[in-house]
Amino acid sequence: MSSSLPEGFSVRPVTPDDVVAINALVVAADEAVQGWSDSSEADLTDWWRLVDLEHESWLVENDGPAAYAVAFPRADRVDIDGYVHPGKKGLGLGSWLVSQAEGRACERGAPSALAWCLAVDADAHALFERLGYRETRRFYRMLIEFDGPPPVAEPPSGLRIETFRPEDAAAFHSALTEAFEGEWSFVALPFEEWVEHRVKAPDFDPGLWFVGRDGDEIAAVLRGDAERGGGGWVGAIGVREPWRKRGLGLALLTHAFGEFYRRGQPRVALGVDADNPTGATRLYQRAGMHVASEAVAFEKGLE
Repeated sequence: MSSSLPEGFSVRPVTPDDVVAINALVVAADEAVQGWSDSSEADLTDWWRLVDLEHESWLVENDGPAAYAVAFPRADRVDIDGYVHPGKKGLGLGSWLVSQAEGRACERGAPSALAWCLAVDADAHALFERLGYRETRRFYRMLIEFDGPPPVAEPPSGLRIETFRPEDAAAFHSALTEAFEGEWSFVALPFEEWVEHRVKAPDFDPGLWFVGRDGDEIAAVLRGDAERGGGGWVGAIGVREPWRKRGLGLALLTHAFGEFYRRGQPRVALGVDADNPTGATRLYQRAGMHVASEAVAFEKGLE
């Protein structure tokens, strides 16, 4: 693996001002592989809030952006997300970026690294396998597009769906953590960090956050974003175990669909683990969603 870039290329950390140019790079890379992209500047800005851009991002330039990667620190690993412009492939930029991210992971003492690509990206598959990575998980991007008002499922008897209130924050975070604790590789953000990242985010929209209540208790939660992935986005939906298998998740999801549609947004997407243990994929299909694309996670031990 080369430790230096090809002649004529330079590298620097990403800055927030790069979002337009880097999104164009991501879109070009996606379109070259699958013919379309749902990347947006809002997506990148949201992810970058979790990253130390000065030390854990790389923008390779050669008459404009040629490649880009960021390393997301997790409790037990580092996640690598990178792209090479289709006009700059075959020059070793992808392997160079992986080496930089792995180096940062080792500095952090992370035992493993996880790299991502689209399932249809044969070149990325080959690169990761050549570098010692092995497929470990698949995720779906699921989508629904409305040509009229979406049908809304009623919540189970005795339960109700309400819009998030500021005083719900602690209970919302607790319910979300509980609902996701059995998910693959889930690590909860501490409450204060979660508030900084989500509730205090510049584009926080409480009108797209919903709770399912049983009396005064929060039984289920949904966090929506007005603009992610080229449309409305369901960032998280979780039902606490005592309230599962009763239709509350479907009611919460379709309630969100109705609000997106009311706002003039006919397209809503979300991401889900293909092997989700709670059967979330089936729930989303019952709500009318379909699999639009598939991503693959490759893992490598660093110890």
